[in-house]
Amino acid sequence: MSEGKGTEAGGKTGVRAVWTDFRGVLTPPLPWAVASFCEPMGLEPAALHAAMRTVGRRYGTGSMAPLDTPLVDEDEWGRQVEAALLDEFGIRADMSGFAARWFADRRVNQPWIDELERIRDAGVFVGLLSNMPPGWDPYWRQMVDPGLFDDLVMSFETGCRKPDREIFDLAVRRSGIPAAQSLLADDLAENCEGAVLAGWHGLHFTDTADAVRVLRKELA
Repeated sequence: MSEGKGTEAGGKTGVRAVWTDFRGVLTPPLPWAVASFCEPMGLEPAALHAAMRTVGRRYGTGSMAPLDTPLVDEDEWGRQVEAALLDEFGIRADMSGFAARWFADRRVNQPWIDELERIRDAGVFVGLLSNMPPGWDPYWRQMVDPGLFDDLVMSFETGCRKPDREIFDLAVRRSGIPAAQSLLADDLAENCEGAVLAGWHGLHFTDTADAVRVLRKELA
């Protein structure tokens, strides 16, 4: 667990807005989720990651940006990943229905939800800031009450994504709370680094209990 602090000239740095990631924060850690998705297909997670990176390079992006910005629809993306798996590893895999299969039996991180509810009741702005594919939107809403959040900033709706500064600046405009008083809790270090570069506080989420401890310290 690590934390970083951005600064804003002439501004107070006490946190007033907490933005949480979805995947890997409100849900179990990403490695577990990927393994759970791959296991029924007999697919090694490393092969899937490699195929996704191959597809991402075709669009000049990282592995998930084609899907969550989005630059391509889920069905076509799935076909491209299937082709990359076959070309690079000789693996025939079925990537159809990706969103439904990704969310099958997915659990939520109830202790983190409870903490977000607690701080929101205390007057803290709570938002969801997610690199979210459009096909995932109905699924996460069945898992977590959208009413938990004061605002939602989703990559598929904005066309920008973490860790790029544009999405952090947009979130600041939406909340009306300065960057120096905003915090991102995210399981990916690069996204936390992007937040800090945008003048935010960054909370690298690796363990719920540790994250709660750090968050309470930031809000004290």
